[in-house]
Amino acid sequence: MDYRELYDIALNASKNAYVPYSGFHVGAAVLTEDLKIYCGANMENASYPVSLCAERTAMSKALYDGHRSFKAVAVAATKDGQEHSAAPCGMCRQFIFEFGDDIEIIFGENRDSLKIFRIKDLLPEGFRL
Repeated sequence: MDYRELYDIALNASKNAYVPYSGFHVGAAVLTEDLKIYCGANMENASYPVSLCAERTAMSKALYDGHRSFKAVAVAATKDGQEHSAAPCGMCRQFIFEFGDDIEIIFGENRDSLKIFRIKDLLPEGFRL
């Protein structure tokens, strides 16, 4: 799958975000090793630490369906109709890292300026038991 297409899917997923406080819509599209795609969006809460990031929402859906091997996670964000670059936060990086060093993370200002990193490059000293 072309990563621009995966980014577009994440961008579309951002429309389902629940963001009454920040107005910052984030969507994620997770590509499993067997090429299934799971989407998620961020879900805010008045108590901010209770909020859910798009990446963990999408990965949790895939995990619930039994997937444990992932190729890539695309992240896209908008605010006031403008696209914004949104790299995964530290908590999401650790969550993704749990499932492999080489999962590719895709994000950028738009589909034509994507950055691609392996999760181990974004979280070089990730924690594992």
